[in-house]
Amino acid sequence: MTNATDTSMKDLVFKASILHEALPYIRRFHGRTFVVKYGGHAMVDPTLRDSFARDMTLIKLIGINPIVVHGGGPQIDAALSQLGVHSERIDGLRVTDEKTMDVVEMVLAGRVNSEIVSLICHHGGRAVGLSGKDDSFLRCEKIDRMKTKSGNEVDPGRVGRVVEVRTKVLEQLIAGGFIPVVAPIGVDVDGRSLNINADTVAGAIAAATKAEKMLLMTDIEGVRDESGKVTSSITAAAVEAMIESGVISGGMIPKVQSALDALAMGVKKCHVVDGRMQHAALLEVFTDSGIGTQILREANL
Repeated sequence: MTNATDTSMKDLVFKASILHEALPYIRRFHGRTFVVKYGGHAMVDPTLRDSFARDMTLIKLIGINPIVVHGGGPQIDAALSQLGVHSERIDGLRVTDEKTMDVVEMVLAGRVNSEIVSLICHHGGRAVGLSGKDDSFLRCEKIDRMKTKSGNEVDPGRVGRVVEVRTKVLEQLIAGGFIPVVAPIGVDVDGRSLNINADTVAGAIAAATKAEKMLLMTDIEGVRDESGKVTSSITAAAVEAMIESGVISGGMIPKVQSALDALAMGVKKCHVVDGRMQHAALLEVFTDSGIGTQILREANL
């Protein structure tokens, strides 16, 4: 019969084995940059929010440089609902009129950003919040037309695409020991704010900073194939084929497209992980099996 002391010792040995498994990954990624897109349920569940802040603090303390890019769709929806404003989405992008843009900026660059920064600092990390308007580091242009499912073209309003990431402010923060926490709001040549999809911003920043990895934390287990099964590893070419065939659609399109763009610009791997699981980022990056889907430029990398 196993006594409590034996059980406790087995637990300690198991924890030590986890650290041993993580060691080669810690060594390999030391000094490298990870861009982490933080969104979905992990942003609203208190336990998951706390877990994420701890994980980012740990990653920074072991010598990896995380850059957090956050979403905030549910928080924006709640704020708009309180104001009686209805907004629509096209392929995961929110149609953004002037009034909606004011709310988006208030929620993302204000409340949500500061809450994430505060949590990371609470757990011993050093974080600084910013949006693309700070130092105009996210230069964007307005998207003029988008096609709806019915085939009609509409003006999405204050919605933009990233045309340039000026990385100096991010590099300075990282060199100073800080974790940059970025709200996905860009600025055009006239200084006007534009609403940018957070997945797209994460991809653009990953490419510009030559990040080792980009992690997309969302409310799905990973990328599903035509049979509905989550695939642990997939190439960029296979993802493109799945978009073309309609296997990947709707809100998943900007997520995987941001990964494809980042890979094309030199990012080594992109990962889609389930943010509803505690320590999802750590489990994906520092264990042999991982928990989500890794997207590669080509096979056998």
